[in-house]
Amino acid sequence: MKIPRTEQLIPARRSLRSLSVRIMGAIAVVLPLSVAIAQPLDPVNLGSTANFAILAGSLVSNVPTSAITGDIGLSPATGGNITGFGPNEVTGTIYTTDASGPAGSVQAATMLTAAQGDLTIAYNDAAGRTPVPEGPFLNPGSGDIGGMTLVAGLYKFTSGVIVSISGSDVTLSGGPDDVWIFQIASSLIVGNGVHVILSGGAQAANIFWQVGTSATLGTNSVFKGTIMADQSIAVNTGASVEGRLLASIAAVTIESSTITVPELVTTVENEPTPESFTLSQNYPNPFNPVTLINYRLPVATKVTLSIIDVLGREVSVLVNDVQNAGDYQAAWDARGFPSGIYIYRLQAGSFVSMKRMHYLK
Repeated sequence: MKIPRTEQLIPARRSLRSLSVRIMGAIAVVLPLSVAIAQPLDPVNLGSTANFAILAGSLVSNVPTSAITGDIGLSPATGGNITGFGPNEVTGTIYTTDASGPAGSVQAATMLTAAQGDLTIAYNDAAGRTPVPEGPFLNPGSGDIGGMTLVAGLYKFTSGVIVSISGSDVTLSGGPDDVWIFQIASSLIVGNGVHVILSGGAQAANIFWQVGTSATLGTNSVFKGTIMADQSIAVNTGASVEGRLLASIAAVTIESSTITVPELVTTVENEPTPESFTLSQNYPNPFNPVTLINYRLPVATKVTLSIIDVLGREVSVLVNDVQNAGDYQAAWDARGFPSGIYIYRLQAGSFVSMKRMHYLK
């Protein structure tokens, strides 16, 4: 009889205990839970790759309609190998090695060579972090981390172990300054509809997936963190990434996907009041039909949060009021609106910020 998998990594402040599983109302099986202590880590220095949502070596291809917030770059392949992007799909700059790139792209061969060099440095940094993980940080779940809760730290998956997030979501639980580094010797596969969930204030900007071969993100999956792959990265239809897709040698391919470079929100010790104005990426994204928009205010001010379509027309106003300092969340119900790309705009005093989101029926 197969016992349901319930393994979980939990913070050290909880005592070691056992989990009783009742099967068919009669037989009790005791499964030990591993205790993992969150490990303090420095984030990986991405250098000049930090502003790239997508960086690839041989090909960047898109099946419309996608929403990219961040730069796109391709090197050493020529600009003609960046395909499928329409005029309203990229909030950022497309950089190419020559003049054969898409309309509006910028030729910057030297900069792209430097960016690929910085990617190699960052990849090697992540792959070489020590001490070598052991216990629950070494090959957790035998490679399948779906259904687990992982505290911050350095995780290692040895050669021959394919890392998958399948069947159910994985939760990364930690504070806003905690760092996760995943050393993956072979490949990373995220199942269809599976989410990487952040809890406790964890930030996508502090999550790094070093992949020895290639990564594949399933249809409508939601992924967090920067992927640094030696080979290729494939993102299937409707998947959403708060992070970066950085492929050293081969291709990055996306299909009606949303890729957003993550923002790092800094915290001030002993200050409950936010340090600065912040507008976060909506969640989920793509969405149908409701999505949530989070923002924070360091001072009391007049706030306007509005929704704008791709033609620049204001189609909805979610907030139009004076609000005190703090964290806020607004919901937009897009029923009655057509599918497509929308922009949400926050104006708080003199602060103005805009981000893209994808409504996909």
